[in-house]
Amino acid sequence: MNFIKETKKWYFIFLAVWTLIADVPFLFMLFTSFKTQSELLSGNTWQIPRQPTIENFSTVLEGNFFTYLKNSVIAVSISVVLILIISSMAAFAFSRFKFALNNLLYSLIIAGMAIPIHVTLIPIYVLTNKIKLYDTVFALIGPYVALSLPMSIFILTEFMREIPLELEEAAKIDGCSMFRLYSDILLPLSAPALITVGIYNGTYLWNEFVFALVLTSSPTRRTLPLGIWDFQARYGSDIPAIMAFLTLSLLPMLIAYIFGQDKIIKGMMAGAVKG
Repeated sequence: MNFIKETKKWYFIFLAVWTLIADVPFLFMLFTSFKTQSELLSGNTWQIPRQPTIENFSTVLEGNFFTYLKNSVIAVSISVVLILIISSMAAFAFSRFKFALNNLLYSLIIAGMAIPIHVTLIPIYVLTNKIKLYDTVFALIGPYVALSLPMSIFILTEFMREIPLELEEAAKIDGCSMFRLYSDILLPLSAPALITVGIYNGTYLWNEFVFALVLTSSPTRRTLPLGIWDFQARYGSDIPAIMAFLTLSLLPMLIAYIFGQDKIIKGMMAGAVKG
């Protein structure tokens, strides 16, 4: 009994230390965003602001922040919806249909996870120019979806393969079509995997930098990760303003998590006890 209590004690100590370590970057970002440039450079970097100011947030909001936010929301939301639709349909086919090229096609798609995104930059740039989408928000959607599909299809296919075939057979006996089998049975049962795929891709694409840099050039077409350039000069950077920009960029994802955490937790728990 004493051993169990001692183990729990060290377990909670470890969690507390790990939580503190994980929160340090966020606290640094938050504290710095309320400092002036002179206070940051002359005082202790980790010190709480002596005279907190919201001037940095005002500077950010008076700039193009809302334009960057709108572009990010459009690109990420459309991309995630398309990723969920396409990957779930592909996963349904790979997990439920038996055809000659099933394993080969599935293996080729999974092999796409090994392709570095930097290898695709030049071909995608050339293609985007040819189809007249360069320097538009919609130029980002194609690469975002295409490069996110291999991992998404893998997660959903492996999850759907674990769903008992008896459910499918019972539905077919009741006259259920293949589309209704997909939409009314497999999709609801795959909710934990869909939530996982949505969170994973949404978080990654919200912070994506390389394609936004290569496929857009106008300030009005930039997404949030590129907006930091507004506060970088030739010989220096406005660090407090950058931290204020990052804090505001984090808020949409934080708000989405706060309002959707019950569904996220339910999805995780459902995935934990499935089967």
